[in-house]
Amino acid sequence: MESKTARFTVLMDPRKKQAFERLCASQDLTPSQVVRQLIREYLEQHNVSYSEEAVNNPQVKR
Repeated sequence: MESKTARFTVLMDPRKKQAFERLCASQDLTPSQVVRQLIREYLEQHNVSYSEEAVNNPQVKR
Protein backbone atom coordinates (compact mmCIF):
# COMPACT_ATOMS: atom_id res chain seq x y z
CA MET A 1 0.00 0.00 0.00
CA GLU A 2 1.09 3.55 -0.67
CA SER A 3 2.80 5.38 2.19
CA LYS A 4 1.12 8.77 1.61
CA THR A 5 -2.44 9.60 0.74
CA ALA A 6 -4.18 12.44 -1.06
CA ARG A 7 -7.84 13.32 -1.14
CA PHE A 8 -9.75 12.82 -4.40
CA THR A 9 -13.25 14.31 -4.50
CA VAL A 10 -15.81 13.02 -6.99
CA LEU A 11 -19.21 14.54 -7.61
CA MET A 12 -21.87 12.05 -8.67
CA ASP A 13 -25.57 11.40 -8.77
CA PRO A 14 -26.81 10.58 -5.23
CA ARG A 15 -28.63 7.45 -6.45
CA LYS A 16 -25.48 6.09 -8.07
CA LYS A 17 -23.51 6.85 -4.91
CA GLN A 18 -26.04 5.01 -2.77
CA ALA A 19 -26.08 2.00 -5.11
CA PHE A 20 -22.27 1.97 -5.20
CA GLU A 21 -22.02 2.12 -1.40
CA ARG A 22 -24.54 -0.72 -1.04
CA LEU A 23 -22.65 -2.89 -3.51
CA CYS A 24 -19.33 -2.20 -1.77
CA ALA A 25 -20.84 -3.06 1.61
CA SER A 26 -22.28 -6.29 0.24
CA GLN A 27 -18.74 -7.28 -0.80
CA ASP A 28 -17.26 -6.19 2.55
CA LEU A 29 -15.24 -3.46 0.84
CA THR A 30 -15.13 0.27 1.40
CA PRO A 31 -15.87 2.59 -1.51
CA SER A 32 -12.32 3.92 -1.19
CA GLN A 33 -10.86 0.43 -1.60
CA VAL A 34 -12.88 -0.12 -4.76
CA VAL A 35 -12.02 3.26 -6.26
CA ARG A 36 -8.30 2.76 -5.55
CA GLN A 37 -8.45 -0.64 -7.29
CA LEU A 38 -10.29 0.84 -10.27
CA ILE A 39 -7.66 3.58 -10.60
CA ARG A 40 -4.79 1.06 -10.38
CA GLU A 41 -6.43 -1.08 -13.10
CA TYR A 42 -7.08 1.96 -15.31
CA LEU A 43 -3.48 3.12 -15.04
CA GLU A 44 -2.23 -0.39 -15.80
CA GLN A 45 -4.60 -0.71 -18.77
CA HIS A 46 -3.07 2.45 -20.23
CA ASN A 47 0.52 1.49 -19.34
CA VAL A 48 0.95 4.44 -16.98
CA SER A 49 3.47 3.99 -14.20
CA TYR A 50 2.88 5.71 -10.89
CA SER A 51 6.02 4.73 -9.00
CA GLU A 52 7.83 7.64 -7.37
CA GLU A 53 10.74 7.23 -9.76
CA ALA A 54 8.48 7.26 -12.84
CA VAL A 55 6.48 10.26 -11.62
CA ASN A 56 9.67 12.26 -10.94
CA ASN A 57 11.30 11.17 -14.21
CA PRO A 58 8.83 10.70 -17.10
CA GLN A 59 11.51 8.91 -19.16
CA VAL A 60 11.35 5.88 -16.81
CA LYS A 61 9.32 3.00 -18.21
CA ARG A 62 7.35 0.54 -16.09
